[in-house]
Amino acid sequence: MKAVSILNDVLGPVMRGPSSSHTAGSFHIGRLARDLFGEEPSSATFVFDPGGSLAEVYRQQGSDAAFTAGLIGLSIVDEHFTGALDIAEHRGLRVSFVVEPLPAADHPNAVEIRLEARDGRRLDVAAKSIGGGAVVVTRLGEWPVRLTGDAHELLVVVERELEPVVRQRLVDTGRVLGEPTVHWQGRRALLHLRLERPLSDDLAATLPEAQSIWTAAPVFFVPLGKPLFTSGADMVSLAETRDLSLGQAALAYESTLLGLPEDKVLAEVVRRFRVMRAAVQRGLEPYLPPMQLLHPTARRIYGAEARGRVGVGGLHTRAAARAMAVMHVNAGMGLICAAPTAGSAGVIPGTVVTLVDEWELGQEQAALALLAASAIGLVVATRASFAAEVAGCQVEIGAAGAMAAAAVVELAGGTVQQAVDAAAISLQNTMGSTCDLVQGVVEIPCHTRNAVAASSAFVCADLVLGGYFNPIPVDETIDAALATGRMLPPQLRCTALGGLATTPSARSMPRLR
Repeated sequence: MKAVSILNDVLGPVMRGPSSSHTAGSFHIGRLARDLFGEEPSSATFVFDPGGSLAEVYRQQGSDAAFTAGLIGLSIVDEHFTGALDIAEHRGLRVSFVVEPLPAADHPNAVEIRLEARDGRRLDVAAKSIGGGAVVVTRLGEWPVRLTGDAHELLVVVERELEPVVRQRLVDTGRVLGEPTVHWQGRRALLHLRLERPLSDDLAATLPEAQSIWTAAPVFFVPLGKPLFTSGADMVSLAETRDLSLGQAALAYESTLLGLPEDKVLAEVVRRFRVMRAAVQRGLEPYLPPMQLLHPTARRIYGAEARGRVGVGGLHTRAAARAMAVMHVNAGMGLICAAPTAGSAGVIPGTVVTLVDEWELGQEQAALALLAASAIGLVVATRASFAAEVAGCQVEIGAAGAMAAAAVVELAGGTVQQAVDAAAISLQNTMGSTCDLVQGVVEIPCHTRNAVAASSAFVCADLVLGGYFNPIPVDETIDAALATGRMLPPQLRCTALGGLATTPSARSMPRLR
């Protein structure tokens, strides 16, 4: 099982919206495909299965631009990201998108990429976006593979009898992570190694026996260590044994897993907090890039609360408005930090920025709050999924709400067990929620769901801090949420084919851009 990383899989990526699965994940797949092909192709065809989610929403959620941006070598935060298709056309790269059956598709976000070079060389790459920007490349040409983008990948085809010699030579470099993988086809062997650092640039000279060589640079941090825990129960035990807060336990986890000093991890979390705060501020400005269905209202709500023109107001309403502000930026393909996904990117900033700004807390406290939230996300990612295509909105906005509740307890000085219990009751109260985004766009009901989840985080934290005893632990709650999500029909899992998406009003809404 792949070790879950906070910076790779939970608190990020820093990206342009609107969807971590369909925008960031698609970008990462395009980037890996470019590396594996070894150059920018002259032609690229992206194929989606008609039963999957990408077939329904790849235009609305920017997957077409994201795949292309990765393929032409743009950064995920490049200001030209949204114009990737035009850039590709200008360079002479023909990009097309096709919906046709993919017999091997085992995920709603499966894609096959058919690449061709100007000299006629071809390569087919199969992959899937599995939630929160995480991806898996599953096939390279005729070879089954598993590439996850968190190592320097090296794949070498050699004659079967030469494989042991080549493998030992590469292992002796001391750069190999874990055990190499070998696949056989007749007299040939595919040797797949994950490296902590790349080998020599002249691999053909280093590996004269190779019939084919493919490489890919990581798109995430490279894990060098082992996870300190994989369950909520073990997480609480470790924190209590070491006398750590939940945020400090998560910091120790990530430092150990990535082989980085804690101050380096903390600095990166602070950087991501600044991205979150900037997204809040941008979303509360008067003039924003247009969304597809909604007009921005976060600034109006925030101002109405400040003037006492709402029914109750207070911390909860301000957090809700801040959460919506981030989602407005996300919908306009602005810069956000997925937490844990782009579709839920407003919840944690709405909650944490509100407390940090209004309680006048420091950036290190903000970072520890984000790490406490991420500790819950680690358990969700390990035991379940962040993909609404797999388990509905409960594992995106629902998970973010649970994470935010833990962050509130952390900042309020509660215990590790209280933080975990607040997360559990939050998820218990969003279990079964569908992903029924209107017209396949991450706006309705996503923006108000983010707002409500941010507001609810304070309630769940207060219930536990005030004395509520949670009888169903977080691990069992997450397991139940995943089982419930899998019972949802595909129409209610990010395909825009059920729920609110099928109402007459939803179908008749005009596009603003």
